[in-house]
Amino acid sequence: MVFIGGQFPETMQRETVFMTMKHYLAVEIGGTKLQVALGDGAGLIEERWRAEVRPEWGGEGIREQLAKIIEEVLVSREINAVGVGFGGPVDWGAGTICCSHQIRGWSEFPLADWIRERTGVRVFVENDANVAALGEALNGAGKGMDPVFYTTLGSGVGGGLVVRGRIYHGARPGESEIGHLRLDRAGAIVESRCSGWAVDARIRDEIRRNPTSLLSEMCRGMERGEARHLGLAVEAGDQLACSILKDTAEDLAFALSHVIHLMHPSVLVVGGGLSLLGEPLRDKIARALPCYVMEAMHPVPEVRLAALGEDSVPVGALLLAASGGGRDLDAS
Repeated sequence: MVFIGGQFPETMQRETVFMTMKHYLAVEIGGTKLQVALGDGAGLIEERWRAEVRPEWGGEGIREQLAKIIEEVLVSREINAVGVGFGGPVDWGAGTICCSHQIRGWSEFPLADWIRERTGVRVFVENDANVAALGEALNGAGKGMDPVFYTTLGSGVGGGLVVRGRIYHGARPGESEIGHLRLDRAGAIVESRCSGWAVDARIRDEIRRNPTSLLSEMCRGMERGEARHLGLAVEAGDQLACSILKDTAEDLAFALSHVIHLMHPSVLVVGGGLSLLGEPLRDKIARALPCYVMEAMHPVPEVRLAALGEDSVPVGALLLAASGGGRDLDAS
């Protein structure tokens, strides 16, 4: 990707709130979005840059965008550390990207070293679900609770566990990969039922069999993104939409029951694009959950919707940077 005349593309936006004395940089790299935020050690965002990510640009194109943003930041700001939430598997100890399932050009890339060369400060790289979990645990829906388990329902399904204010990894290369929990012995995984693309595919399949439903009318001619209409169809009482939402919520509740049996978190936080379905989704998960959990562990943890919205990752990344990646305390 090329920046013409040194200018940012039209998809780039800059938002300024206010400024403090000590700064950290947060970076979110996803399959469709690049987001960079400047903020303080408490996770308060002061300035924000957003850019569209196009898969055809590959990892190199995204790094071009990121390098331009970093250059602009450093013209007028001194930063103390950088926290990164990456949408894919990472080696958090080495700061290396293992791979991206959506965009080429990231496999085995030393992202922490690359950013460190451009900033001269410490860089901490984590999977984006872990970073979002940290943000929600300390500043969002899980604030004041411990442990906190977070799951994100987006293009994939990710998870993160925060214990005593720190991301819990387990032994390498372990992570809280709830998206890859099996729902049956045939091999169906949570991601194949509860991710955005999986719900889109389910809707397409169902509306072919139910062409007269309201959801069918709303999604006519679409080939992706059908889940965005699910909430309105449910609100209107469409039976097909209600059935799809119920099945998705029950599949996720079944997966979360394993989290409860193994970790028994104080609260379960649900984020990501599908969480925008709001209370109908949260309520159905909460109602289904007790059926799958042994009585000795009742009452089950409360299910909450993520409170930070699209800021879960940037806020978490600021907190990650300020705490020294959870390896030390430097959030003063």
